[in-house]
Amino acid sequence: MWKGNFCGSHVRTQNHFALLLADAPVNFHRDAKSFIADKAWGARDIAEIEGATVRLHWTDRPYVWHVNDGKEVFVVLDGAVDMHYRTDDAEKVQRLEAGDIMAAEAGDEHVAHPVGEARILVVEKKGSV
Repeated sequence: MWKGNFCGSHVRTQNHFALLLADAPVNFHRDAKSFIADKAWGARDIAEIEGATVRLHWTDRPYVWHVNDGKEVFVVLDGAVDMHYRTDDAEKVQRLEAGDIMAAEAGDEHVAHPVGEARILVVEKKGSV
């Protein structure tokens, strides 16, 4: 049964991420909206925080149905994603657009289908699928 939730926002902030600056005390990733990986669902590692990874993904193809072994936070930074999920033996779809967030609980079955190209920030347990 689906236990996660969806959060929408129509407020956009300017340049949340930035290019890596070698002389900066923190890392900025200013190219999140233009990042392209070598393959669908390729990712750039942004940070690791107490056993969780923060990764910037680029894709233009659906992922695969899966169940995470821990919580997952999925933030659409650019583009749109149709998030398919199963609850009570029924498949449902929620469109996520730039600025929208999905939080999935451990055991939630889901698959992301981008609408064209999408860039997504994913926070999840290290090593999760």
